Amino acid sequence: MDKVQRIPTKIFFPLHGLLIFLLSSLLYAEESIDSIAVGHFSGAKDLNRLPDGWDPLYFQNIPVHTDYKLVDDNGLIVIQAVSKASSSGLTRKITVNPLEYPILSWSWKVGGIYEKGDVTRKEGDDYPARLYITFSYDPARVGLWERARFETIKLFYGEYPPINALNYIWTSNGPSGLITPNPYTDRVKMIVIESGAEKLNQWVFEQRDIAADYRKAFGQDPPAISGVAVMTDSDNTGESATAWYGDIVFTRRRDAAR
Repeated sequence: MDKVQRIPTKIFFPLHGLLIFLLSSLLYAEESIDSIAVGHFSGAKDLNRLPDGWDPLYFQNIPVHTDYKLVDDNGLIVIQAVSKASSSGLTRKITVNPLEYPILSWSWKVGGIYEKGDVTRKEGDDYPARLYITFSYDPARVGLWERARFETIKLFYGEYPPINALNYIWTSNGPSGLITPNPYTDRVKMIVIESGAEKLNQWVFEQRDIAADYRKAFGQDPPAISGVAVMTDSDNTGESATAWYGDIVFTRRRDAAR
């Protein structure tokens, strides 16, 4: 049976608040290889269960959940997400060194965008497709007041929340490449990867340098990656969308591969 996490939403830790909180590391990646398949969906053998290591994440006070399942899309096994005025995530807890494996590659496809979607407003903070990367808490990177807050969260939930997160999004509008704080918290930076309806119903391959993006977003080298999540949500806009997610892989830079 797939493990289900339930957390308060948009209360103590904002932005579907604790999605970024519960992605602390449990699994450890071997650094003797050139790539880490965080989401090897295409290799799944059983379409009736979620991929190994991936768990649903539900939010309190949001009764309608996005449906995630493995499907065969013209011969390729992928994750399908269907959101109808709903919100939930699909998460993988894993530790990755972003300085060793800075290149993130994935593919995705969306069937529609939201009329009311707006990356700058809480009311528009819905995306037909998004990919979260969360980063481990490091007490040396925060001041005394924030350190006390992190300690309080650990006391309450049993583990530290991530210190920061990058959120790669397919948004309704906004310039590609835009990096902006999430409307709920500046500890999450939104990076517009795709925008608008031009590429609807097409598989789009993406590749990002996680370390470089983190430096641009937060002004320093990234700590360890603590988790990855995909999320298709529409609880703020009340609209509907379907998205598909292909394999998610971290790799070394080509010139650094061994």
